[in-house]
Amino acid sequence: MQEPMERQGKRLPKASRQAQVAGELRQMIISGELPPRSSLSEVALSEHFGVSRTPIREALKQLQTEGLVEIRPRVGTFVAVPSHRDVAELFQMKELLEGAAARLLALRGRVAETERLESVMAEADEATRVGDAERYGELVHEFHELIVAGADNGKLVAHYRTLMNQLAYARLVRTTLAQPGRLSESDHEHHQVLDLILAKDGNGAERMMREHVRRSHQALLAGWEAAEGH
Repeated sequence: MQEPMERQGKRLPKASRQAQVAGELRQMIISGELPPRSSLSEVALSEHFGVSRTPIREALKQLQTEGLVEIRPRVGTFVAVPSHRDVAELFQMKELLEGAAARLLALRGRVAETERLESVMAEADEATRVGDAERYGELVHEFHELIVAGADNGKLVAHYRTLMNQLAYARLVRTTLAQPGRLSESDHEHHQVLDLILAKDGNGAERMMREHVRRSHQALLAGWEAAEGH
């Protein structure tokens, strides 16, 4: 884990310590380093980050507001476990936001994000060819991030960041790509979305992106059902 922040130089202001702790904890949860149901001890976190318990407590409250942490009075604090309903609602919002982003990007024409998207798809094709799901998963993240950034709408980006944090999507995408045939299907769907964006077909790009997100959700549900069956 990272060196305690108070040993990195001069002591950070309280607000900065809280923000840094929240940021690092958020990333640990999203990446899966802290899996769902993990217990989060204020004492242990205080020792790990080299700060008092006050910024730890405030950071945990912030993450609770974001839906990443569950604080149970007189019991403890834990990494939240979203219900199937929570995930379904978040995917509905993902569909809306990414669909809108694809449409807005299509209307902008050729921009830096579309150039990078073409490079990402070339790399994704190779990862698909060799069956490298881990690398493909990284490219999935970049593909969607580029489309959202390319929409050039700050409000959309802000809502999308909060949504993706709550989904902890980096963990979920591994489950979706583990489904038979899903890796190649996902790659094909990405090509369809990009082709429509490059054709400046905003309505088509939005429709295809929304369909792609729905299919990803279906693959996730199939993965959960298979895991529960075992």
